[in-house]
Amino acid sequence: MSEPAEQRYIIDKTVFYPALILLFGAIFLLLLVPEKGSDPFAGLQALIVDTASWFYVFIAGLVSVVVIGLAISRYGDIKLGPDHSEPEYSYGSWVSMLFAAGIGIGLMFYGIAEPVMHFLSPPTGPGGTPAAATEAIQISYFHWGFTAWAIYAVVAMILAYFAYRHDLPLTLRSAFYPLIGERIHGPVGAAVDIFAVICTTCGISVSLGLGVLQINTGFNYLFGLPIDVWVQVGLIFATMALATASVILGLDSGIKRLSEINVVLAVMLLLLILLTGPTALLLAGTLQNFGAYVAGLVPRTLDMYVYEPTEWFGGWTIFYWGWWISWAPFVGVFVARISKGRTIREFLVGVTVVPTLFICLWMGVLGGSALDVITNQGFVELGTAVQENPAVGLFRFLEFLPATELLSVISLLMIVIFFVTSADSGAMVLNMLSANGVDNTPALQRSIWTFVIALAASLLLWGGGLQALQTATIASALPFAVATLGAMWGFGRALVVDGAKRKAHSIHTPPTMAAEGWRDRLNLLLDYPDQATVRVFQRDAVVPAMQSFANALADKGVVANVTVDDSEVIARLIVSHGEEVNFVYEVRARSLPLPDVSLGVARNDRDRQDRFFRAEVHLAEGGQDYDVMGWTEEQLIVDILNQYEDHLHFLHIQRH
Repeated sequence: MSEPAEQRYIIDKTVFYPALILLFGAIFLLLLVPEKGSDPFAGLQALIVDTASWFYVFIAGLVSVVVIGLAISRYGDIKLGPDHSEPEYSYGSWVSMLFAAGIGIGLMFYGIAEPVMHFLSPPTGPGGTPAAATEAIQISYFHWGFTAWAIYAVVAMILAYFAYRHDLPLTLRSAFYPLIGERIHGPVGAAVDIFAVICTTCGISVSLGLGVLQINTGFNYLFGLPIDVWVQVGLIFATMALATASVILGLDSGIKRLSEINVVLAVMLLLLILLTGPTALLLAGTLQNFGAYVAGLVPRTLDMYVYEPTEWFGGWTIFYWGWWISWAPFVGVFVARISKGRTIREFLVGVTVVPTLFICLWMGVLGGSALDVITNQGFVELGTAVQENPAVGLFRFLEFLPATELLSVISLLMIVIFFVTSADSGAMVLNMLSANGVDNTPALQRSIWTFVIALAASLLLWGGGLQALQTATIASALPFAVATLGAMWGFGRALVVDGAKRKAHSIHTPPTMAAEGWRDRLNLLLDYPDQATVRVFQRDAVVPAMQSFANALADKGVVANVTVDDSEVIARLIVSHGEEVNFVYEVRARSLPLPDVSLGVARNDRDRQDRFFRAEVHLAEGGQDYDVMGWTEEQLIVDILNQYEDHLHFLHIQRH
């Protein structure tokens, strides 16, 4: 007996095996370099910064402009999916998964460490001054705020658009369909997904490397566990076992629930730090620095310290841009997976503005509290500890708060959960990239990728520590940055076509039904048919109307086909236009709850029936939200003709 469809192993061999070979080949090559320590990694990172840093800055600035432009444009109303689709997840669950899979683990690592390190060692000028404190918070906003999420949003939007609106696989190759057409299913498309797998693995490895350094530090702080690379490797595989369990549970039962739990814990920790610290000072500082961050976003984005060269720029800003770009395939696929049904405007605002506001509050409260401890309370040893070991920053900071041990345990638990959610969502994405966009594969297939992630992170951590992780991130981001430019170009072309189609339909609207008399029309309005009635209507009126229209087209030499899907109660007419967009006209049965006041349903029938069905028209771009139930064959033909006229008008607009 064959396995159910959802249990079959689906592996794209043109992506799976080459990606693994190239990934681990590159890692082992770096590990076999004869120089000791992190010298080879530092040398490679310096080379990339010297020659390609301008390109990373260009990509960061470009995607920010694209996000803002699309959000305020007329294209913002287009849905990431058919016109009739609705979001699968609530706004709260959606945002929770954004954080957990996106940058939650990094925020735990850098929430204290980064503002303190910028305060003591700013890019320019002396450290430890009030000006340095202000600059430190603003830089932290800059590295973790709008620009980072704009990179994620662009990639996720492109993938969701092509996957849900054009029925292409949810992989990176689909973004290039407007440029190379069906060749995305060949070697070129496979090469794009291979790069995506490598970039994703390297990006996740950085986050897991940072996470395990902090987990190791937390266990050392609380329980005396030694800080050692072999301990860290053991923690990686132990934590990945939890991630594997989450992967087996699936998106709704595993990733979603863990994400919601961790966001609640994060908010609780934030409020405790805010209320136990100098609350008024923290809120005032956060607001002031946020205003300065927004006002200086453009000049700071394009500032490359050309006339004031500093190693700080490559070690911080370029590292971050490389990190976000290398993470973009992972976060992009994952966010696209959970964002079907949202409009482009709603999606872009939700993915950029909401996380940016929370991150600014997080950095303002945690970073501001740490700076207050150092400057106003005089505990300079906190700054020294952070400079020596950034991973210890959070735990050393908690020493200055009430209930230190409790807060430390909660923080450690959050780090572990963020670690797990990053790993399991990463494994899900890598599985999709190597399975042609399919995510409901067997648990064993999905679990393979948790092992791959753990092995890659362990090897990089063992071979070169944090320096190796940073270098791998920056290097892997370069090819994907180039791919992102092509993806945005292809998306732009597809969006223009979609906009032209919407314009055509706005000029030629579908007709309203013209009933023979007002009594007939009233009877139709108050009728609440069941599915069987809709099926009979399709058989007796819709299909004959479609067939008559198809026969008329055939007389003109135009190919048209009529099909019926009895299981889904769909009658479909497809008119072929060769290399141009085909015309699709469907009548689907749609189930709806019965209105509270159902005058057309007798009371005894209402007791047995709580839903009714409409015969709704769907085009290629989705549902049109009008019901043709009860229409005559002639009326249906007129409606098909009107919609076909709209389609021809759209093709005319597209040609010009």
